[in-house]
Parts: sequence; structure tokens; C-alpha cells
Amino acid sequence: MHRPEIFERIRAHTEPWDIIVIGGGATGVGCALDAASRGYLVLLLEQHDFGKGTSSRSTKLIHGGVRYLAQGNVSLVRESLTERAVLIRNAPHVVRKQAFIVPCYGLWQKMFYGAGLRIYDLLAGKYGIGRSSILSKSETVKRIPSIKTKGLTGGILYYDGQFDDTRLLTDMVTTAHAQGACVVNYAKVIGFLESESGGIIGVHFEDIESGDKHKILGRCVINATGAFCDSVRTLSNAASKPVVALSQGIHLVLDRRFLPSDTAMMIPKTRDGRVLFCIPWHGHTLVGTTDTPIQKAELEPKALAHEIDFVLETAGEYLTQKPTLDDILSVFAGIRPLVQAGAAKSTASLSRGHTIEIDQAGLLSITGGKWTTYRRMAEDAVNQAADLAGLEHRPSKTDELRISGPTAASALHSERLHPDLPYTRADVIRAVRDEMARTVEDVLARRTRTLFLHAAVSVAIAPQVAEIMMKELGKDELWAARQIADFTAAASNYTLA
Repeated sequence: MHRPEIFERIRAHTEPWDIIVIGGGATGVGCALDAASRGYLVLLLEQHDFGKGTSSRSTKLIHGGVRYLAQGNVSLVRESLTERAVLIRNAPHVVRKQAFIVPCYGLWQKMFYGAGLRIYDLLAGKYGIGRSSILSKSETVKRIPSIKTKGLTGGILYYDGQFDDTRLLTDMVTTAHAQGACVVNYAKVIGFLESESGGIIGVHFEDIESGDKHKILGRCVINATGAFCDSVRTLSNAASKPVVALSQGIHLVLDRRFLPSDTAMMIPKTRDGRVLFCIPWHGHTLVGTTDTPIQKAELEPKALAHEIDFVLETAGEYLTQKPTLDDILSVFAGIRPLVQAGAAKSTASLSRGHTIEIDQAGLLSITGGKWTTYRRMAEDAVNQAADLAGLEHRPSKTDELRISGPTAASALHSERLHPDLPYTRADVIRAVRDEMARTVEDVLARRTRTLFLHAAVSVAIAPQVAEIMMKELGKDELWAARQIADFTAAASNYTLA
């Protein structure tokens, strides 16, 4: 998967593409994968790197959503539980079963949460991955030794899925490429091509690396840009009204000592109406998330002080060792594109279901949803796109399509970049050669998770990564110096300094 070769293919393709997808997050890549596996000619354009936005900043869960069950959204929970099983089957190298405990501080909580999670099991039906059960206080402490024991009466054990979001996304990109899709990052759509009657017949995009501009014909264009959905819609119709409300969620990454267990903890109710998760992730502890309404989508959102305090305080109410600001190894923020609801008083109450809109010019926009249901969202969008473009009907194949894992790292370059993390020089080389990494940030934030796990370590090893990439990409030392400076600036959003 080499970017120069992909641009050669784009230039050589003079006929209209069957489907052009804008957006390289979970939904956009899912659309490209679904359409290409059906045999359609697909071009995907991403303005930055694959997964730069929301899709790299999730809670790392593939789940039905216990909170959605409490809201009465049974259909979304059932759909999500089905898709959870599909993902565990099709990407077992990166999606796995995870045990969770809901701590209970009173008999009523045991009864209430036990009943709720039993319903959760029943909704999963044949797609269940483990039955929930009620634990005694001693059993709960044995599974989570760091849990606060004062007032603890036990817990509810249940099972959901866990994954590494951008590892899965990167593997989806390479699988889509293998299925025939043409996928390219750092390619920003700056306008649409229109017929005499005003219908969209293609896109105008800029190659961010070279500055070259391209006009590409397409039978249908899918807008799958997540938090940037409305800005792309206004390129088609400047008078279009927003369809998404934006919400920011943050996560803190702490040392494993705060959760020295393979079992995660779900705190079922917080002050802002959300649940809070404490999860073992890549040898660290991940804690989140929040729900803060925001007005504007940004590529690099920053955690707010009150959000950080909220997560620390809430986690500290359940852990024997209370985390402090000094314990945070990395903090990251992500933006959720939620389907607008006029009567909703908070973003926590807005729908996590997805919606599809086709405007008068023929732009198909899909938004909302969540990581767990990306495959179903993509299937729905491609079905609509195929009808809109007049393409031959071909059913989706992705419910049975395996997602390819990464190629094995070479033993010749197995030297670790830093003793505290498992990533090696070979991982950098693979990211450049096989996974279209173009910048130091691409490697340290998304092809590996170094920035998300330990921001200070990522800054320390950035010069090593820049040197390796410089040789692989045929760049010079000035390029490497700029990359180090750019990455150091970006990493400042992940620290409290």
C-alpha cells in the first residue's frame, strides 16, 4: 500500500468511480471496505491520516452499551451486540472478550444492576460471549485488588469486547486496499463537481503533501466525515442546517498499578449521567469518559481542566489509590458526532444511532453511530449509494469478511524504541512500507499507540522515528527536523505541561 502508486492509479483512472468516500475514520473506511468487497470501484479520500479524529480516541470497547439499555434504546443495544460478535469473529487478532465488574455498594445495587445485565445477556441471545453473574465481596476484591472495599457488598461480572481502535482501523484500510479500493490519506476535498442540472458528479481535492489539485468523477459521493459532516454538507449546499451536535469525551492513561488486573471496572452512574470505565489497555490503565457539549469540530481537540478533574475524582471514589494530576501519562480528547434532537437537554441523551441524508445535489451523508456498529452503518450507506448511482445490486459481504492482521515484524529490526513500551524499529519500517504512514505522528499516534500510552516517551523517541522514516521515504534532515518539531507541538495536547 504505497501512496505514490495510489496516485498513479488515480491519475490513470479516467472513468467515473462508482463510489467516492470522503473520510478515513471507521465509517468511511467501513464504506470503502464494504463497497470494494462487492466489486464496486471505490476511491476514499482522507484530509489528514486515517483515524486522526474520533476513531483513534474511543474508550477501546466493542460493546452493546449498557447505558443505552438504561435509556430504553433496546434496538441499538441489540444491533450493537450482534455487531460485537461479528467483529470478534472477523478480527480476532485485535478484538477480544473482556471481563468487567460493576462494583456494588448495597444490596439494592446488586439486585438492580444484576437484573439489568441479565437483560443485556438475553438481548445478545446466540451472539452472547459470556453470562453475567453476581459476585461476593471477596470474589470482587480478588478480581480487582485495587477496588475500594469500604461499603462494598460485591459486584456484577459481565462480558463485553475490547480492542485497539486504530490498529483495527489500519487493518481495515489495508484489507480495503486488498479488496481493490483506492485509499489515500492527506487528500482534502475542497469542493464538488456538478452537472449542468446541479447534481454532484465528482469531487475536487488537494494532495496536502504536494499541493497538487485533482478533479475526480464519481457516480455517487458518500460524506462519512464524522464530526466534520456538516462542514462537508455546506460544500454541497451552503444553506444546509446542521444535523449533528458535537460532544467531547476525554480519557486519562495511568500506570497499571491503579488497576493491576485483567478485569475492567464499569462505574454505572456519574454526575454527568454517563458511565465511567477503568480498563486494562496495553499494560496501562485507561479511564474515561466525559460528555461535554462543544460548538466546533477540531482535528486536535484538547482536554479541559474540569474534565480531567472529573475523571480523577470519580475514579478516586472507587480505587484504593486515588490518581492525581502527576500520575497522568497521557490524556486525549475525542469528538462524538451525535444525531441532532431538538428536545434534548444534554448530549448525553442524544442518539448514538446513525442517520443517512441525501441532499438535493445527491450528496449522501452518514453520521452518528459508534465504533461497534461501523460495519452495519457502512452496509446501509453503500446500499443507498448503489441505488443512488444506479449500480448493479450486489449484497454486502462484510459480515463474513475477515480483517487482515499486520505483517510480522522483521527480527532484523527488533530493537525497542524505548524500554517502557513494546514498539520496535521494525514497527516503524512496517508502518511506512505497508501502512502508508507519512509522518512521525502517524507512526507514534496511530500505527503504534505510543503517544496515547505515554506522551513524554513519545516525544523522547520522536528523533529515532524521524531518522528511520527519513531513510525509508527518501527525505532529508530538514524534513526530519520539521517532523520532530511538528510532533512535539502535537504531543503537547496529550500532556498537562
